[in-house]
Amino acid sequence: SGTADDAQRLRELIEAAASEAGVTGYTPQIAHGAEASVQAAAHPADTVLNGITGSIGLEPTLTALNSGYRVALANKESLIAGGPLVRAAVDASPLNTPMVPVDSEHSALAQALASGTDAEIDRLILTASGGPFRGYKREQLHDVTPAQALAHPTWDMGLVVTTNSATMVNKALEVLEAHHLFGVDLDRIDVAVHPQSIVHSMVQFVDGSTIAQASPPSMVLPIALGLTWPHRIPGAVPACDWSKAASWTFEPLDEEAFPAVRMIKDAGKVGGTHPAVFNAANEEAVAAFHAGAIRFTDIVDSVARVLEEHTGSAEAVSDADLTLEAVLNAERWARVRANELLGMTGR
Repeated sequence: SGTADDAQRLRELIEAAASEAGVTGYTPQIAHGAEASVQAAAHPADTVLNGITGSIGLEPTLTALNSGYRVALANKESLIAGGPLVRAAVDASPLNTPMVPVDSEHSALAQALASGTDAEIDRLILTASGGPFRGYKREQLHDVTPAQALAHPTWDMGLVVTTNSATMVNKALEVLEAHHLFGVDLDRIDVAVHPQSIVHSMVQFVDGSTIAQASPPSMVLPIALGLTWPHRIPGAVPACDWSKAASWTFEPLDEEAFPAVRMIKDAGKVGGTHPAVFNAANEEAVAAFHAGAIRFTDIVDSVARVLEEHTGSAEAVSDADLTLEAVLNAERWARVRANELLGMTGR
């Protein structure tokens, strides 16, 4: 996001540091501006780790895949906004494993899926900590504050992701991401609330067996696996301590209080630009919530209104006609319309 002057100044500083260290003739490449991430994704590499937040990560993902590099994907919005586009790039890749998930839930699913064939998969179960409002009924959520929404019990994340975890939008995005990653129907992907965050997700097979991946909550393990897949790095993280007593609990998701998962399944079934609109409208609603313009429950309610208006609009495109341009156009429309509905047109 820096300027050309910023890039030049950084280049000079790095060259000076290299010279001081006795390294001569070193001229680093500094990318800046809106296309910097795309340029970085096209740079020769074995694996490109995409950890960008937001749908701005879609183009770098496509660039890396189309360049023949493996993508370690921590940018779920790539699959939300452009799932069919990413899937097509994955299918066209010459690599045996062109994309490896880095989200802890999807890394867990990928590990558990090694226990059976695609035909033997019954259901995917993504676990969720439940966020700071686990157990709240819908009426209890009306007046929660931004500070309360940012008090996640397990993970230290940025403003948007932490808020999305509180609304369960983050888990909704992960459900659609799992659908695109593993080719399992949305109706066969469930969410279970597991506040200890030790079991990161599970796969249920047709014979009644459920395989779970468990480890103390840390992103080091899925990142390490993403970079070295399918090999494991010894001692990457401490394992569960089985010499100490522990209890793990699971409970169903309250879809009345947290309707985002149901909403994105519906949007995913329609497909095309609808998931991108879901994500873009949510980002604007989160910003409005933290600006004090709307209530907590208005976040997901506003997304539902924008999605409803998108159906049948000129900006709506089906999977068959989806392009990067169509995704970006639908997102622009969604952001404008969301801000109009939220009374944030001055943003």
